[in-house]
Amino acid sequence: MELLVASAIGVLTSAGIYLMLRLRTFPVILGISLLTYAVNVFLFASGRLTVGAPPVLRDDMTVYTDPLPQALVLTAIVISFGMTAVVVMIGLGAFLGSNDDHVDDQPEGSEGQP
Repeated sequence: MELLVASAIGVLTSAGIYLMLRLRTFPVILGISLLTYAVNVFLFASGRLTVGAPPVLRDDMTVYTDPLPQALVLTAIVISFGMTAVVVMIGLGAFLGSNDDHVDDQPEGSEGQP
């Protein structure tokens, strides 16, 4: 199970970095979201991957999972949703203001021109 989760984290991270390097508004937003998901899965996996174990320790329990990473991931999901909405609105405003969705603020045909 750890190999599967580690592979998923690696795929999410590499896809997120690839999309962030595209220099277009929508792929950059998707790349940031994928990186956020990768960090959330990493945080969740840090609390031991146990199937069917309760997150609360009682006297008769010997196997449990740590509830702190679950709380951190839940908080991170809410914060990332709000930040994604802010970045989408900033990107939309930049697109409507310049009629172009380049992130580097240069027109498409002027890479080497001053």
